[in-house]
Amino acid sequence: MDFSQLLDPEKLIPRILDLIFIYGPKLIAAIFILFVGRWIARLVRLAVRRVLTRSKVDDLLVSFVCSLTYMALLAFVVIAALNQIGIQTTSFIAILGAAGLAVGLALQGSLSNFAAGVLMIIFRPFQTGDYIEGGGVAGQVQETQIFTTHLLTPDNKLVIVPNANLMSGNIVNYSANNTRRIDLTVGVSYTDDLAHVKQVLEQILAADSRILPEPKPLVAVSELADSSVNLVVRPWVATKDYWAVYYDLTETIKTRFDAAGISIPFPQQDVHLHNTAAS
Repeated sequence: MDFSQLLDPEKLIPRILDLIFIYGPKLIAAIFILFVGRWIARLVRLAVRRVLTRSKVDDLLVSFVCSLTYMALLAFVVIAALNQIGIQTTSFIAILGAAGLAVGLALQGSLSNFAAGVLMIIFRPFQTGDYIEGGGVAGQVQETQIFTTHLLTPDNKLVIVPNANLMSGNIVNYSANNTRRIDLTVGVSYTDDLAHVKQVLEQILAADSRILPEPKPLVAVSELADSSVNLVVRPWVATKDYWAVYYDLTETIKTRFDAAGISIPFPQQDVHLHNTAAS
């Protein structure tokens, strides 16, 4: 090929003009699609943000959905612009799909945590400040993120639990309701007067102002055990008073039983030794 002919102005200028006339309008259209498409993507993102904010959706989920919507629309705009120029985007889309599949398989665990985080943000099985049990740990919810949930244990340890672990099992929310029932089991001797024992227990419950009158506290015989007669004590209290009342009741029952002469038996075992004559 003679390069001098290619650089000949009489032949080069017409070819350049042909290229401009052929690809110029397509290039202008592609640029127009990029600018207009980007503007529309921003408007859609703003509209989605307003709708989700009015619906009182969590801020973290709002930010994620808006970003995902904007990136998806922007990818569609870029593909449309490339197609306008004449670039075949079919293979490009296939490559993106294969890459997305590979990334999805590599991040399978993270994606499951992400999906669980989105579900928790939408359905709200618990809120910040609730005391919950799930994923093999119990603690107060400090923060719920897209991939993990932060729990603070009673001994002030921060536990970071993957969201998939929480959503894959049962979640016990101790703070969901305003009231809770305390379950205590008290054992007394078979020689004690049960009517007197129940009277003392009822007096203890009536003297504590933190115990709710409704539902009515329950004091009843539950079991005739090997070494004791077991009674259940089940008062209702406000959720915030649960542990304080639990500890106070346990101590008060012991001291009142001692004062009233009611014994709390403990398991005993008799060992009998037999002497055998040596052969």
